[in-house]
Amino acid sequence: MDPLATMRAPTQSDLRTAPKPGTKKLYIKTYGCQMNVYDSERIADAMGPLGYQPVTTPGDADLVVLNTCHIRERAADKVFSELGRLRELKAERRAGGGDMRIAVAGCVAQAEGGEILRREPDVDLVVGPQSYHRLPELLLRVQEDGRSRIETEFAAQSKFDSLPRRTPAGRGPAAFVTVQEGCDKFCTFCVVPYTRGGEISRPAEKILAEIQQLSDSGVREVTLLGQNVNAYHGVGPDDGTWSLARLISAISSVDGIARIRYMTSHPRDMSDDLMAEHRDNPKLMPFLHLPFQSGSDRILKAMNRKHTAADYLRLIDRARAMRPDIALSTDIIVGFPGESEADFQATLAVVREAGFAQGYSFKYSPRPGTPAAEMGDAIDEMATAERLEQVQTLLASQQKAFNTGCIGRTLPVLFEKPGRNPGQIIGRSPYLQSVNATGSLAVIGQIAKVAIESCGLNSIKGVLVNGNPNNINAYQGDTTWQG
Repeated sequence: MDPLATMRAPTQSDLRTAPKPGTKKLYIKTYGCQMNVYDSERIADAMGPLGYQPVTTPGDADLVVLNTCHIRERAADKVFSELGRLRELKAERRAGGGDMRIAVAGCVAQAEGGEILRREPDVDLVVGPQSYHRLPELLLRVQEDGRSRIETEFAAQSKFDSLPRRTPAGRGPAAFVTVQEGCDKFCTFCVVPYTRGGEISRPAEKILAEIQQLSDSGVREVTLLGQNVNAYHGVGPDDGTWSLARLISAISSVDGIARIRYMTSHPRDMSDDLMAEHRDNPKLMPFLHLPFQSGSDRILKAMNRKHTAADYLRLIDRARAMRPDIALSTDIIVGFPGESEADFQATLAVVREAGFAQGYSFKYSPRPGTPAAEMGDAIDEMATAERLEQVQTLLASQQKAFNTGCIGRTLPVLFEKPGRNPGQIIGRSPYLQSVNATGSLAVIGQIAKVAIESCGLNSIKGVLVNGNPNNINAYQGDTTWQG
């Protein structure tokens, strides 16, 4: 039996001897997706009761956490490189009579935990993405006996149940909320089923309670996260199974929440009720991230995607029929094993027909343990790089065209933070574009109408309507815009 499976929770005696609040410093470096951003916030919440407060540099920290991602090529190499730098910082701290604890969390920890401890003995803790709620407990044990520990059990439900209330103060008016984790799709290129486990959905009541806490702290927009978020099937307060559409509808009734988004979706799970929610719910933003990965049916079959290019384009047509102004985003992989030039041209054809407001494209990289890694028939690196450049050029032209189409429109913008230049404030449009305007910092956290005057590839610029930030409260909660 795994000795960690019987490890007790911290006792009152443990907590009496733990650091006093605010006396310890925590540095978290986050790699990868939005779910890791959410997980890092929850790690900070979990460490708070032991007195750990966030800092911005690892050299100041008593505990350093690397929250890792295993999706892209050389992910583990980046982690080991960072651990080498941390080893030197830890040695400097010891030489000065202090100490530093190092923890590796996330998907690289899940996939390569034993290798991490073997190669980097200065690492104190290794925790997978379903186990980070045990960091306080594990850290206390390390402090007791000095032995490194590894915990990579799949127990997503107990993780969410064990985490403390969120402490969103100071995190801005927009927040991520994980509602679903794991994946049952087993795409042949993807490590998620092995590092995050099978699909599991949080109970709707727990999600609604967390969002109410966020709203009470000034959050105006929530983005619901999941590896396959539209596969959400959580238990509702009525003991029935709720779909993502029903969850979104319930979130719309939470006072103070003006905007709702969700990602990432799978084409196989775009249900009729979710499409209808886009049509009927003004708080659900007109933005849909829907990866198709390849436009070749032959490659899609090899990827085990279980949809065709025609299936995908029909979904796009349905989404636009429900919400004509919806902005579309996608993920694309080029250079998958066996991809021919004809296969790649089919991908470009889907991009041209769909017309995306944003898009993310990547060179295929084999992930150890996935079926695709054993396929062979690798594509020439130079050919793959050329294909990536072509698809990125096409996606960039579509993004620029979408942004240009916003010039002359008036959009409601949720302002989130100050800009780099004095007097500049930055927010997000309903279409997830970054919006720059000139205005008072008092506007941050509010929704204001902005007349769009210019655009770049990655942002749009405009002026506040009437140019008077003192009257900005008149626009709170306004989720309509002029087309």
